[in-house]
Amino acid sequence: MSAAASDPASEGSVAKLIAMAEKPTPGQRLISWASRPPGRLYIPACTVAGLVLLYEDSVPGGHLPSFLIGVGAGLLLAGMGALRLGIALAVARPMIRYYWLRWVSAPIIAALALGLSVADVPLQARVDASADDLLALAGEVEDPTTIPRNGEWTGLYPLLSVGSSVGTGEEISYFAIDGAGLLSQSGLAHSPEEIPEGVFVPGHGSKVYEHVSGDWYVWVDH
Repeated sequence: MSAAASDPASEGSVAKLIAMAEKPTPGQRLISWASRPPGRLYIPACTVAGLVLLYEDSVPGGHLPSFLIGVGAGLLLAGMGALRLGIALAVARPMIRYYWLRWVSAPIIAALALGLSVADVPLQARVDASADDLLALAGEVEDPTTIPRNGEWTGLYPLLSVGSSVGTGEEISYFAIDGAGLLSQSGLAHSPEEIPEGVFVPGHGSKVYEHVSGDWYVWVDH
């Protein structure tokens, strides 16, 4: 081992040079962060936010906790992505071209989640998967009885209650779903006869309906 390598004075000089080195400013740190492509945390976070919003859309009338979490996380991630992309376009365009797949991953995830939600695919798929179990349960209910379920699962939904009533000459089955509805109680209804949508229907109380598929409707209690 050389004397220079073990010289305390030499080691002290190196330490002084490191201490004297100028620390990066917040702006330089921001540019350095934005110049790197989206990594292992950002893209999975976008995926999780998209899945949360798809779950929210699969609940009749929406699901308030997942709506708040999904929208809040989505807005935060979108803001971070826009800031990062804007800075990268100004100072690191070659990095965008080289890592283009990483940069387009988040917008693709957002577009896919939005498209599925607009088409009501999560809700229709969850209702279709639960339809046989829900109808079997409804067959055990005598009009106009309402049976509490206390959150027990039937199909893919936890039910608060199940009931039936005679509407316009046809029996309608109602399923109140635990946690469904953003501001008001919501659930599913099954009716062989068409129910008017978006209006209060005489004899149906304060319920407003929206068609899902087949004989299935979402109801929201206003």
